Formats: sequence, C-alpha cells, structure tokens
Amino acid sequence: MRQNKILASSCRRKILKALSEKKEVTIMKLVQMVNSTYNEVDRNLRVLEHEGIITQRCNTHKRIIRLNYENEETLVLLKILKILECAHDHRRLHRSLKLLMENTTENGKRL
Repeated sequence: MRQNKILASSCRRKILKALSEKKEVTIMKLVQMVNSTYNEVDRNLRVLEHEGIITQRCNTHKRIIRLNYENEETLVLLKILKILECAHDHRRLHRSLKLLMENTTENGKRL
C-alpha cells in the first residue's frame, strides 16, 4: 500500500502520531489517545500491521502495540506526518515534500 493510502485515514494518522510519542502502548490506551472506537482502531491496526508499520504482541490479556522502526516505510511515514504538522502554508509544504522526495530517490528508494 502506498504512503498516501496509509495516510488517507485520519484514524491511522492519529495512531501513528500517538505511537511516535510513546515507545509502546496497549490497544485500550491507544483507543483513548486517538479518541476513537475499539473497532475502528483495531481495523486500522490490522492495515498498519499488514504493511509492516507496527508490531503487536500479547502480554497476558493486553495487546501491546509499537512502531516497527526497522521498516524504512515507517520512517518515511513519520517524516511525512511531521512535515504535514509543521507546514503552515502550501509553498513551505511543497518545498519540504520536494526535498523529501529528492533525498529518497537519491538514496535509491522510491516512495
């Protein structure tokens, strides 16, 4: 799935932002952090896990979720989110995204 498809969901954007602020979090805490429902968060976590963006593990009766920093796509998504949060005008946003694209393609990786 392309980054724009992953970031198309506001719930997934909120999940990524929340996970970037915490090392790991339980699913119930994540539901509270993103102000959503369990079913919506669970559905979006499955998408993110399928793409390798997050990892999940069970600890007794709790599901622990964390970002998969070993996946380069995770790092790209976090950079894009940061750019989107910091951009106050379209020119600045366009310039930042253009630089990100140039740096990514220079390193031999396509978005």
